[in-house]
Amino acid sequence: MPAPANRSETAPAPEDAPASEAAPAANAAPAAGGGAKAWLPLIVMTVLMPALAYAMTAFVMVPKLQKGLGVSSSAPAGEAASGKSKKEAPGAKTESIPVNKLLVNVAGTMGARYLLVSLSVVGSGADFKAQMDAHDAQLRDMAQSALATKTLADLEKPGARNMIRNELLSGFNNILGDGTVQEIYFPEFAIQ
Repeated sequence: MPAPANRSETAPAPEDAPASEAAPAANAAPAAGGGAKAWLPLIVMTVLMPALAYAMTAFVMVPKLQKGLGVSSSAPAGEAASGKSKKEAPGAKTESIPVNKLLVNVAGTMGARYLLVSLSVVGSGADFKAQMDAHDAQLRDMAQSALATKTLADLEKPGARNMIRNELLSGFNNILGDGTVQEIYFPEFAIQ
């Protein structure tokens, strides 16, 4: 005797049976529960997603970008607008001292590529120029040592100049005294 067919299959309805007897489930009423409950997930997502996107941008992405670019957002608004640092005296005269032609090999190029940089160091104080002249060799050595560690990939990154500027600013202030150097500019910055 052959094995019985799968019992979960339903036998086809006889052809002479009316359609209402063949499909009783088709006539069943739709389930209740529409209205506001059906729209609740859409409403929640429409309100929640923009709020979540704003929070991630304002509190996660922007601080990470500022950190990567070396931008500080912790300075008070009035100080940022005036461009004066905390250490600068109100009546102090700022001076700009050039540091010309720093030439270093780009790291990882086996001497085939080089970086030529000229700096303009801005600071204030009665003896700022004298300090810069007295520590010229030490400042040049520090700058060349910092620049020589940069690879071609490091130099081509967006914000590379800001990262180098912050590194040199920190190094110069370690040599001359905290807060002496306020800003560093790059009149020349060439990779060959």
